[in-house]
Amino acid sequence: MSQSLSQAVPATRPSRQPGLVLFDLDDVLARYDRRLRLCELARRSGTTPAAVQAALFDSGLEHESDVGLWRPAEYADELSRRLGARLSLEDCIAARAVATPADPAMVALAGAVARQAAVAIFTNNGPFLTLHLARICPPLFPLFEGRVVGAGDVGIAKPSPEAYLRALALLDATPAQTLFIDDRDENVSGARAAGLDALGFTSAATLRRALALYGLETGA
Repeated sequence: MSQSLSQAVPATRPSRQPGLVLFDLDDVLARYDRRLRLCELARRSGTTPAAVQAALFDSGLEHESDVGLWRPAEYADELSRRLGARLSLEDCIAARAVATPADPAMVALAGAVARQAAVAIFTNNGPFLTLHLARICPPLFPLFEGRVVGAGDVGIAKPSPEAYLRALALLDATPAQTLFIDDRDENVSGARAAGLDALGFTSAATLRRALALYGLETGA
């Protein structure tokens, strides 16, 4: 998503290096392609991408899962019921994996940051994704092992300021010591409203320059 310069780069040089850099997942650390996910679920269920779209997204099931209303196996069963075709939890994991390749440049950048500060992920996803992320996007591990928080873990989604505060409580961090990175303007604004520093994400190269202003060196 396009970001304004004020979202992407801090207006003044920050006074101190953050103790925690908190990354969004989809379209930041990984390149999420919903169309590929729909096509893979359709192939595995013998249906169509339009039918999967209706059962998973249009029906509200994905949102319900994201805020923690469905455990992973129940989520797969409910998707099967709404779709009228059988999909296993393994099918759902495999389809999400196809659609969620890691961004190599961002994996390298996060690894460099982790040598200077704590790192973690805060994503608007539920336990289906957070509990299986190591299988869905293996290049993010072991770097983020035990450091993935989803909206389903805190019961509320970004951009609500309360979502960030609950996530930081789980990560034993405070807003004042945290820098948050997200590709959506509204999530950047929500983080700032909660007292975090926040940067809008456009590319690894732009983020690398912004992080240098925080005293975080991530290479060329």
